[in-house]
Amino acid sequence: MRLNKIYKTGCIGISLVLILLVSCKAEKSVSLPKEEPVNMVYPLLDTENSRWFYFSSANRPFGMVNLNPDTEIKGDWGGGYKYTTDTIKGFSHVHEWQMSALSVMPVTITTENSANIFSDFYSKFSHESEKIFPGYHSVVLDRYQIKAELTSTKRVGFHKYTFPTNAQKAILFNLNTILGPCENTNGTLEKNNDYELSGSLVLSTNFRRPKPLTVYFKIKFNEPITSIERNAVTGNYLVYFGKTKDKILMKAGISYTSVENAANNIQQELTHWDFDKAVADSKNEWNNLLGRIKVEGGTETDQRRFYTDLWHALQGRKIISDANGAYPDNTGEKFRIGQLPLDENGKPKFNHYNSDAFWGAQWTINTLWGLVYPEIMDEFVHSLMQYYKDGGMIPRGPSGGNDTYVMTGASTTPFIVTAIQKGIVKDDLEAIYVALKKNHMLNGIMGKAGYEHNTNLGGGLKYYIEKGFVPYPIPEGDFGSHQDGASQTLEYAYQDWTLAQLAKKLNHQEDYDYFMTRSKNYQNVFDKNVDWMRPKNVEGKWLENFDPYKYENGFIESNGAQSTWFVPHDIDGLAELMGGKEKAVEKLNKQFETAKDLKFTSGTSHDAELHPEFSRIPINFGNQPSIQTSFIFNLLRRPDLTQYWTRNVIKETFSGLSPATGYNGDEDQGLMGSLNVLLKIGLFQMNGGTDKEAEYQIGSPLFTKVSIQLNPNYYKGKNFVIEAPKNSPENIYINRINYNNTAVEKQTISHSAVTNGGKLILEMSNNSKQ
Repeated sequence: MRLNKIYKTGCIGISLVLILLVSCKAEKSVSLPKEEPVNMVYPLLDTENSRWFYFSSANRPFGMVNLNPDTEIKGDWGGGYKYTTDTIKGFSHVHEWQMSALSVMPVTITTENSANIFSDFYSKFSHESEKIFPGYHSVVLDRYQIKAELTSTKRVGFHKYTFPTNAQKAILFNLNTILGPCENTNGTLEKNNDYELSGSLVLSTNFRRPKPLTVYFKIKFNEPITSIERNAVTGNYLVYFGKTKDKILMKAGISYTSVENAANNIQQELTHWDFDKAVADSKNEWNNLLGRIKVEGGTETDQRRFYTDLWHALQGRKIISDANGAYPDNTGEKFRIGQLPLDENGKPKFNHYNSDAFWGAQWTINTLWGLVYPEIMDEFVHSLMQYYKDGGMIPRGPSGGNDTYVMTGASTTPFIVTAIQKGIVKDDLEAIYVALKKNHMLNGIMGKAGYEHNTNLGGGLKYYIEKGFVPYPIPEGDFGSHQDGASQTLEYAYQDWTLAQLAKKLNHQEDYDYFMTRSKNYQNVFDKNVDWMRPKNVEGKWLENFDPYKYENGFIESNGAQSTWFVPHDIDGLAELMGGKEKAVEKLNKQFETAKDLKFTSGTSHDAELHPEFSRIPINFGNQPSIQTSFIFNLLRRPDLTQYWTRNVIKETFSGLSPATGYNGDEDQGLMGSLNVLLKIGLFQMNGGTDKEAEYQIGSPLFTKVSIQLNPNYYKGKNFVIEAPKNSPENIYINRINYNNTAVEKQTISHSAVTNGGKLILEMSNNSKQ
């Protein structure tokens, strides 16, 4: 899924030059950060390679409102806040998967600019004037000398604009404009009284989200409006204020159902006008979530990067339901307003969400959320089931109240199964199983390729069921994106295995046997003659002139070398195909040795994957298909290589702390942030934690101590602690493992043991036992 300045982030001024120098030399190990977790976050990470929904500042975790400046407004990739662009083009409230909305811009009106203000309103700015931390963004608009400060609640944007003294103050509502992945159209604004406005706009369709969506909003000011001007050419509005007060406060509540619900969102979430209190409340919410994991040791840069990764794991996917539980349902032929179930206090039992694909989530958010944030995973499962109740199908990437069919397969199956296996979701399991099984059968979501809205052919499911593999190419033609048969076969086989585990749990023996048989289909695309996964055509003939390093040659966003290892449910079986564990280790280790020269990624951005040289890398940690590979060594009985290569990947790929680096690929709404957190605390789940007794593979943590606060509403234990007292950049190998005073012989620990609480002690050294 696709130097000489001071950058003020949180309460800490950070010199990028110093950061880059620090990253190039050893730092002394540091203790538990005295700073709040929020102030450890570096929001500017990787913003030179931004994406419309990537950057966040003035938002709450998973908030409907994701308010921040836009320096680029055209296009999804490179859109939103891009660090290298020095011009602000508005502050918009929705930065979401295939959605954007409500761009505003404070301006001062003069005789020189009044005639062209609707078309010429952009302003230069300097990063030196910025202050950013989770929940807050401030910047000075050089053109107008306006200080703009932004914060929010879940569903309300809160603006504070400080204007020059005696200036003619105004705010431009740029309701009709291209904005990121879609166009805002039909924008209207109505004055309700001297202090309030309301309106709506329509998000245009695109090939990912083919149904329009209306965004409603309610605006409230602390100062009276003097007049409103509408421009006949653009259809946009300029709202004027008096000259006596320098500061204007503005609340902007949004809703996807009605103006009334937008107003109610303000009433429920932001009744006061205390901007500093709203910032503090947001900071507290972020601190409470980020503070569930405390790390000690490593360098200050290590710790700051860790909390930045954790921050990314808790954003991207956004709420679409109102405070009262109303939500947009676009799953049917006609749009409807749905209503979430309410508890005994009249509050929604859960929130409803938009989300990019769960493709690759089995190695990322499935594990992190399932351990540290089970309440978030619980909510998402209920939201996914709400889509099923409305539209008859569990989605894999819903936007605007309907599935976009982004990517391939049934990637939500592992997400939901792991939530059940970990005891997070306990009710209505039979109904959930029926819904999941539907996705794995004909006319289910497996039959759809990426963005295939009207047919069920691009997924090649009928061939997978009949022949045991998805052909490449699909003989009927092109129906969607990512019709790459070898990858589809591998993905479906793993997802079938996860569904089989739930079938077994619920005593559906026949289904268990059926899906376990299908889970072996990965064997049908392994060519022992070349020792790689290899595409087949519909007649079962291997792809001619096969090049395992050619990108997207029957493999989704990867090449054959990377995707050959996509058998997370049966590494033993894969190794047997390769001639045994020793040969598999030798093969994979050689791939890592080669990939090291390119720092384990296909360049520094998702777009760079197509580069003729970068695309031929045998292991790519910049995209999901091979991010599990360093932990495969654990299952091949070479944990020393898991420890060695994971620490190398962290060092070479995921240690940077600057706008120019970060994830070196496609972060995809928390997936790569979550991966980084797991690699750095030394816990991983190869099969996504979907087996009966979910296990964690133990890796080499980056820190001397990791303390995880467990949620008492879901787990018995209070804390799970990992201690590695002799850990260092040299001491990366684990010689002994002890958990609660008992020796651990294997490099695994069960989910139940972890969540019952206790202390895992790792004896580290610079020598491997192997």
